[in-house]
Amino acid sequence: MAIITIETTPFEGQKPGTSGLRKKVPVFQEPHYLANFVQSIFDALDGIEGETLVVGGDGRFFNEDAIQIILKMAAANGIARVIVGQNGLLSTPAASCVIRKYGAMGGIILSASHNPAGKNGDFGIKYNARNGGPAPESLTDRIFENTKSIDRYVTSDASDASLGTIGTQSLEDMAIEIIDPVTDYAELMGSLFDFDKIKALFASGFIMQFDAMHAITGPYATAILEGTLGAAKGTVINATPLPDFGGGHPDPNPVYAKTLFDTMFGEDAPDFGAASDGDGDRNIILGRGCYVAPSDSLAILAANAHLAPAYQAGLKGVARSMPTSGAVDRVAEAKGLSFFETPTGWKFFGNLLDDGRISLCGEESAGTGSDHVREKDGLWAVLLWLNILAESGKSVADILSAHWQTYGRNFYTRHDYEAVDTASADAVMDGLRSNLNALVGQQFGDDTVTIAEDFSYTDPVDGSVTSNQGICIVFESSARMVVRKSGTGTEGATLRLYLETYEPDASKHTVETQDALAGLISVAEHISGIRARTGRDAPSVIS
Repeated sequence: MAIITIETTPFEGQKPGTSGLRKKVPVFQEPHYLANFVQSIFDALDGIEGETLVVGGDGRFFNEDAIQIILKMAAANGIARVIVGQNGLLSTPAASCVIRKYGAMGGIILSASHNPAGKNGDFGIKYNARNGGPAPESLTDRIFENTKSIDRYVTSDASDASLGTIGTQSLEDMAIEIIDPVTDYAELMGSLFDFDKIKALFASGFIMQFDAMHAITGPYATAILEGTLGAAKGTVINATPLPDFGGGHPDPNPVYAKTLFDTMFGEDAPDFGAASDGDGDRNIILGRGCYVAPSDSLAILAANAHLAPAYQAGLKGVARSMPTSGAVDRVAEAKGLSFFETPTGWKFFGNLLDDGRISLCGEESAGTGSDHVREKDGLWAVLLWLNILAESGKSVADILSAHWQTYGRNFYTRHDYEAVDTASADAVMDGLRSNLNALVGQQFGDDTVTIAEDFSYTDPVDGSVTSNQGICIVFESSARMVVRKSGTGTEGATLRLYLETYEPDASKHTVETQDALAGLISVAEHISGIRARTGRDAPSVIS
C-alpha cells in the first residue's frame, strides 16, 4: 500500500446546491470527477488529520464505488477513522445521528434524495458538518472555489475495503469501522417516543402501511415498526433498497406514491399510511380516506408534540422555510412560541437548532424534523404521528379536522414545472424581479398586492445574509404566491409555484384544494407568465 498523488484539472459546474452536488451517474463516473470534489472538501476543512469521518448513502447506483474512492482518499489525507454503514448504507437522518453520537468532524453523505436512480439516474454528494447538519454556505463556497483551481488529489493504491462485514479493518493507517446502519438511529428514536404506547396501539388492531419505495428507509422502518413496535409483518412495503429504487421515483407525493394513495383511499383502507423518500429525510402522512399536506403536518406536529415524551416540556420555538404554508405560524402565535421564516434548505435551520431557539422545523417539500438531529427525518415524523395517535385515541382525519377547527385552514398547493429549459426558467425569474415595484398596489380581481419582494434572510444567530431566495407576492386578503427556481434537479431547471389562501370558516374547509385556489392560480399565471415563457401547458406535478 502507498499514498499516491494524481494530477488533475478542474471540472466546470461543481458548485454545491442546497443539498450538495447532484449530477447524472455517468458524470460522476468520469475519471477524476468525484475525486476532485472529495479533495476539494478535504482541502476546505481545517485540521482533519486524526479526525473521525462518517460515510454512507442511500444505496443508489454507484454508492459503493463512490465510498471506495472516498475511503482511499480519506486515508491519504490523514483521517484516523471512518465510520461506514454496512454495505455503504446510511439514511441521511441516521448519518446525522451517527456524526453527533460519535463526535465525528462531519460526514460525507451520498444521495440525490428523492431523485430517480440507476445507471443513467441521478447521484449526489454532500458534506455535513460536526453538528450533523448540512455544511453552511461559508464552507460550501470554499469547496466550490477549490473545485475551480484543483490540480491534484491524493489517494491510496490499497485494495477495496470490505463494506459488508461489521467490525473494524485498516486502510493505510486509517481504521474503517463498519456499523449496523440502523442500531444507533433506532436507539435514538426509542429515547424520544413512548414505544410502549405505540406497541399497544398496534396490539389493539391498528393497521398501517408504510411505503419505503425500495429506498433507504426500508431497513429502518422494518426494524422499528415491525420489529420493535409489533406492527404486522408486511406493514412495510417495497422494503428492500435497490440501486435503481425498483425503477420508481422515490418522492413521497401523490404522483409517485400513487400505490399508497390508492390503498389509503380505497375500500378497507388501513388506519394510517406513510412513505419516505430516497435517503429517508422526507415523509408523507395519510389517514383512511385523507391526505395530510406537509405544511399541515408540520403545524399539527407543532400543536401536538407535547404528547411525545421528548417534547412534553414544550417546544422552544418553531421554524419553516419561506415557501411553506403559514399554518404553523398560527400555532406558534397561539402557543406563544418563537417563530422563524428561513430560506429553503435545511442548513438554515441548523444555527437556530444549535442555538436552542427552536426544537421543531419543517419545509413544504415533505420534510420535518426536530433538535434530535440536524437533518429532516422522515421516519421520526411518522413515529411522532404514531405517538400522537396512540395518546389521543383519535384518527388522522379527526386530528386534521380538529386542527382546522381550532386554527383555520391554509389551503396550499405546489405546482412543479420540471426539466424546464434553464434560459426560460431564468426569464421567468428575471421578469418577476424586474416587475416587483410595479406590482405593489395593483388589483387582481377583488384582491390587491400589498407585498412583492425577492426574499432575503438575515440569520439571527450569526448575522449572515442570504438573498434572492424566491419571489414572494402577498395580497391584501393574506393570499400568497411564491415562485422560485429549485436546485435539486440534475436536468434543466425546476420552477416551483406555491399558492396559499387562509380560510377561517370551518364550513368551507372540505372544499377541494385546487378548487379553493382556482382564482389565485389564474392570477399567479398572469403575474408570473410561467406557461407562456416555458411553453408548458400544465405543471409536471401538483402536490
